[in-house]
Amino acid sequence: MTLNNYSHLLQKAVDAFAGLPGIGRKSALRLALFLLRQDRDFTHQFTADLDTFIDEIHFCEKCHNISDDTLCTICKDPQRDDSILCVVESIREVLAIERTGLYRGGYHVLGGLVSPMDGIGPDDLFLDDLPDRVQKEGIKEVLLALSTTMEGDTTNFYVYRLLEPLDVRVTIIARGISVGDELEYADEITLGRSIENRVDFSSTIKR
Repeated sequence: MTLNNYSHLLQKAVDAFAGLPGIGRKSALRLALFLLRQDRDFTHQFTADLDTFIDEIHFCEKCHNISDDTLCTICKDPQRDDSILCVVESIREVLAIERTGLYRGGYHVLGGLVSPMDGIGPDDLFLDDLPDRVQKEGIKEVLLALSTTMEGDTTNFYVYRLLEPLDVRVTIIARGISVGDELEYADEITLGRSIENRVDFSSTIKR
């Protein structure tokens, strides 16, 4: 018996959950049935919170991090070191680095990685405003903290060439992160040490 034959509404709920990353059909069914067992006030509040999140979330106009306002809490924090910018792929990497407690600078969220195989080029990312930020904000160091994948390495090199004409130090996290690893899955100690032991990006280029 298919779920459609059993309940079309249950099938729609399962399809919705199964559309989320990492959620298979069995997990989707468990989630749908879990919500069905809860008090309706709980479920209505749950869906209302999701609606509010989608409708009211902002992207920081300065660093492209997600934010409740036009500027995120990191960009508004006067205690942050405004001489250094950490270039990351997404909000996931911001959260991972913040968990280490070892970085107190600003961020620049690209919104992805250069990936010709997937049809993603530099123009599809938040790259155009990076040189302007470096110049206008007096940035002295740009730390590249992208995943150690082919796409990450390609994006690192593109950012380096983009900033090469400017008077700014470009560094990269040390390779404590295994090649091919996604940055967001690194443990806090390994990631923290990789940031502390960062090196000049130019030293990693084969001449």
